[in-house]
Amino acid sequence: MSRRPRLIMFGAALAVSMLAAPASAADWDDCIKQSGDAAIAACTRVIDSGVYSGRVLAQAYNNRGVEWTAKGDLARALADFDEAVRHDPRQAAAFNNRGLAHAAKGDFDRAIVDYDQAIERDPKNAAAHDNRGLAYVKKGEPRRAIADYDAAIELEPDAARFNNRGNAYASLGEFDRAIRDFGEAIALNARYAVAFYNRGNAFFAMSDAERAIKDYDQALALDAKYQDALVNRGVAQERLNRHDRAIADYDAAIRLDPKDVFARYNRGNAWLKKGQFDRAIADYDQALALDDRNAGVYFSRAIAHEIKRAFAKAIADYDQVTTLQPDNAVAWNSRCWARTLAGQYDAAVSDCNEALRLKPDYVNAFDSRGFAHLRAGQFKRSIEDYDQALRLEPRKVASLYGRGMARRQNGDEVGGNADIALARALRPSVIAEFTRYGVAAPPVQVGRF
Repeated sequence: MSRRPRLIMFGAALAVSMLAAPASAADWDDCIKQSGDAAIAACTRVIDSGVYSGRVLAQAYNNRGVEWTAKGDLARALADFDEAVRHDPRQAAAFNNRGLAHAAKGDFDRAIVDYDQAIERDPKNAAAHDNRGLAYVKKGEPRRAIADYDAAIELEPDAARFNNRGNAYASLGEFDRAIRDFGEAIALNARYAVAFYNRGNAFFAMSDAERAIKDYDQALALDAKYQDALVNRGVAQERLNRHDRAIADYDAAIRLDPKDVFARYNRGNAWLKKGQFDRAIADYDQALALDDRNAGVYFSRAIAHEIKRAFAKAIADYDQVTTLQPDNAVAWNSRCWARTLAGQYDAAVSDCNEALRLKPDYVNAFDSRGFAHLRAGQFKRSIEDYDQALRLEPRKVASLYGRGMARRQNGDEVGGNADIALARALRPSVIAEFTRYGVAAPPVQVGRF
């Protein structure tokens, strides 16, 4: 999160001889000092008076443009900034402000051209460097942004500029440098909740959930309604398996914004981890009511349905994921597995084939296809797939056990027993797991080797 770019309001110390009458002096004063409609009206009277020209008239257009920008009327703002630079091409502030208006429209290339012009006219214009940095971030060029933030900080050290540079470093994965910048921002402004939040995000990205939580705590102490901090603290609590605390944070976030899809989705995931599958599904349902094209929510709801053995519902959710993300090999593999559990073996194999087309060395897809063949009684094909899975991951327990069962069914009792014994040694619960999947336990006790 970064701060709002800076508009520059020009106020000139004008000689009395430049003013036509006392009323004009009052209008000019209001154009400079007032805001909103009052400033716009005063600047309009200054402009329409016909008294001013050149640099002074440019300043009136610039100031009115600032107010139009604040009101969100970017077309009028741009028209005023155009007039400002036409009447005084040397005025850096108008170029900077026109750049901000272009940026607000999402036209970052034109914004950068204007910031270039502002900096050319005033190389010490820290705000223009900072704003150009923000535009480069939006264009996905964080290195160029950092160069501008460096210049802005050198000219005018400022908490927001350190925060912005920290975000740029974080986007590059340089979290140590990002954390230093967020620390500098906090040192300059100990009540800067955004910098605490961003530093928390950087700590979380470095797998330090405890320190992330401490920073989110600080952000929330400064701003109890900082919803993003609540959500991210919940995520950090989940990382530490503190699911009840995570749910409490998501609850608070949802109270602040009942339409927050991410908070509902995450709360669903926390309920899922706690084994509260119906509550998880209820949250996923609400998230999808808000955003019916969120593939992640469909995926998680499919998992919950699958655990509840509601295979038709799980498959329907995986259908949505593969439609929204046709190149998602994990989704194709997951539907392969669900279809196998539902007894749809041909369709399952087709899904695993697609997963392997997308990701040829996908060990889980070989394992899933091996399981589909095992359940279908295609033992030789099952063995071939489990061989491929074990080539990629020699100690994959599910593939060892599955291959062992397929070998036994295919007449290789010795080889099958060896695979099953190793699988049991690695994970004693594997027989119970496969029994739940519909594969009966071996008919004889198998010793360990």
